[in-house]
Amino acid sequence: MNIIIKGTNLELHEDLKSYVNEKIGSLKKFIENENIDENSIIARVELAKTTHHHQHGNIYKAEVNLQFSGKIIRNVVESDDIYKAIDEVKDGLKIMISDYKSEKISKIRRGARMIKKLKRISPLAWAKGEFKKFKIRKGK
Repeated sequence: MNIIIKGTNLELHEDLKSYVNEKIGSLKKFIENENIDENSIIARVELAKTTHHHQHGNIYKAEVNLQFSGKIIRNVVESDDIYKAIDEVKDGLKIMISDYKSEKISKIRRGARMIKKLKRISPLAWAKGEFKKFKIRKGK
């Protein structure tokens, strides 16, 4: 997994970089089962110190764009502590990855159900064209 870290209005020290590598690198185990080359997973992390006129104190933002197999998953979190923001963005990405995987599995199962339905049709019905009465829905 390639992790690219960028700091905006914030000094990136080694402790912060190693913390990001540890937390975002742990997401690799959720993507490993997708038969993807480890080097093709790219995580672009931006850590920033934001200021808004109506908020007091330091407000930090952690933004991660996770790219693998043509899919981009993005999460942005703002918090008063940079380490808390990194933890929350990692948790959000973990949920988004599991949602993506379950959606992918449901599409595969939907296709398998359609094939099973078509296999049940007798060859005589195929010849007469009676298979059109079966409703076959196309996915998204």
